[in-house]
Amino acid sequence: MPPRVLILGGTGEARRLAAELLEAGFVPLTSLAGVTSAPALPAGAIRSGGFGGARGLAAFLQAERFAAIVDASHPFAARISQHAAIAASTAAVPLLRLERNPWLPQAGDRWIRVPDAPAAAAALPVGARALVTIGRKEIASFFDRGDVSGIARMIETPACAVPENWMLLLQRPPYLLEAEAALMAGHRISHLVTKNAGGHETEAKLTAARQARIPVIMVERPVKPGVPTFSTSGELIAVLRGMLSP
Repeated sequence: MPPRVLILGGTGEARRLAAELLEAGFVPLTSLAGVTSAPALPAGAIRSGGFGGARGLAAFLQAERFAAIVDASHPFAARISQHAAIAASTAAVPLLRLERNPWLPQAGDRWIRVPDAPAAAAALPVGARALVTIGRKEIASFFDRGDVSGIARMIETPACAVPENWMLLLQRPPYLLEAEAALMAGHRISHLVTKNAGGHETEAKLTAARQARIPVIMVERPVKPGVPTFSTSGELIAVLRGMLSP
């Protein structure tokens, strides 16, 4: 029987991996956390919802006889990665990570690096007009700043109320450079706030900020458990094939 591979998904990388695993003769099952409604769906089987923590994930790996698990979750999904590492060790199942490379500053960039969203909110000077693109879960720290204003862009509406000094912009990537530049210029954006998620679909905002000499408050990635990590599905599949060969 072809080896079964559990993918912790929710990213474009996870969708591409599922399709390529099918082509390579594996049987992938992609697990979606259910955080985003109407997500783009990968090829192959899909499971939605949590596992009940690391213990539940370990039990699932053993009961379903998975040959390997791939953490292809978002670079900022630290808890998922921690649970995956614990579960893989408990179930004695190989764990690999597929993660896009982070963005790196280029000539002309004005980055202010911070460890988390509250620090990013605190780094905004009084009177700043910011474009904040960190998602809906951590936006409250910015809305609490009555002395700044701007645009909060995210895919879905946040749980907290949006203050009058902020505009909510619901959009899905990809974003084009011309549109990003027009958004920043049209709303007199003084600062861009983003997470270092990496990838090409949302990179245009960095180029637009660079061209307009707008400072970027960059939230750095969380530290994750040390597991074999790959930036392309081809590299990962080659290693996976070698690990699971008889």
